[in-house]
Amino acid sequence: MEYLPAWMFLALTILLMAGFPVTFTLLGTSIVFGLIGFDNWFLFNLLPLRIWGVMSNVTLMAVPLFVFMGVMLERSGLAEELLDTMGLLFGRLRGGLAIAVVIVGALLGASTGIVGATVVTMGLLAVPTMLRRGYQKGLATGTVSASGTLGQIIPPSIVLVLIGDIVGVSVGDLFIGAVLPGLLLVGLFVVYILVVAHLRPELAPPIGTEELAAMTGGQFFARIAKALFPPLFLMVAVLGSIFAGIASPTEAAAVGAVGASVLTIASGKFSLHILRQVMTSTVQLTCMVFIILCGATAFGLVFRGLGGDDLVREFLSTLAEQYSQHLVLAIVMGIIFLIGFFLDFIEITFIHVPVLAPIMIDFGYDPVWFCILLAVNLQTSFLTPPFGFSLFYLKAVTPPEVSTGDIYRGVIPFILFQLIGLAIIVFFPTLATWLPKLVFGP
Repeated sequence: MEYLPAWMFLALTILLMAGFPVTFTLLGTSIVFGLIGFDNWFLFNLLPLRIWGVMSNVTLMAVPLFVFMGVMLERSGLAEELLDTMGLLFGRLRGGLAIAVVIVGALLGASTGIVGATVVTMGLLAVPTMLRRGYQKGLATGTVSASGTLGQIIPPSIVLVLIGDIVGVSVGDLFIGAVLPGLLLVGLFVVYILVVAHLRPELAPPIGTEELAAMTGGQFFARIAKALFPPLFLMVAVLGSIFAGIASPTEAAAVGAVGASVLTIASGKFSLHILRQVMTSTVQLTCMVFIILCGATAFGLVFRGLGGDDLVREFLSTLAEQYSQHLVLAIVMGIIFLIGFFLDFIEITFIHVPVLAPIMIDFGYDPVWFCILLAVNLQTSFLTPPFGFSLFYLKAVTPPEVSTGDIYRGVIPFILFQLIGLAIIVFFPTLATWLPKLVFGP
């Protein structure tokens, strides 16, 4: 019975690897082991209260609002105009089109925060263009896949909302703390593209001068202003209201949803049909998140009730005493990274973060810094084969001549640079903690 939580976790892992649905696996495992470990059906007295606590959580109201904002922006045609304009702006550089994709991915991440929508949109628009201009398949697909995941760390980010609620850290602090790490990843991706384009120019040729010359100076700057205004407007509306202390993250999410609707109306793309599609997609995505959250809540209740937290804490404390806390941090980050090869960020967030995060914070690590580390690490789960969702999204919309092997090979350098970014944040914690302290104080 002492090791019942370990057997419970092993059973969950085996069932998930076998392909059973996540929610029903979480609930089923919880009920079976709860009946074994608890007396007098105690589990069924506590479980409804815990699930009601999840459903009445005000912070989590930000999730459907941010989803609505992202899906509405996808319908507005923002990405297409932004990508074309940025491509012309950086077209004179070798690798300029790839750099434009990275910057557009960052801007869309700050505007929508939905990886699937960003990857599919940029995959449809950018990959055929890059291939037509002579880009290597791996570089083109890797750039689009990695850039689409930037919405996971660049605020406003759904994963930061979920992590903040689970760990008990202010979502506003996480949003502000994630700004510099997000820009760091953008910079690392751009540096990689520039180095590759310099060493092997044939992999990333510049845009032809004839095409660039077709735009006059006044037209060009007007087009840049028109393309940049919508994402910058949303960034100021959402993040500015949080930074200024005017709105909470949940209220800022509502501002973002309204702002996205206004931009769609201004672009002439708004209609009742579009609104109905956006609302349907929002309900579907929100239901997926919350039903997994309910299953994870049941799993966490039983796991803690059986003493699972104490078992994990004892194991990690023994490692910390025998070696060092830094080794424990490396092991925890390594576990999250490896699990990301097989599970997506929502499952990892709800299953593993509630167990590991409180223990690491008890070791004395800064909560905001550790949550940012988790978010950067979880971002790689979209890129790591065989179950990287960004890879699946991209494969579904790329031309037939692009193989799955091309996509897998293309993302490997970007995964390495994400790990480099993670290491930089580990060794320089002020990247995640300086801005929140500057805005909100120590």
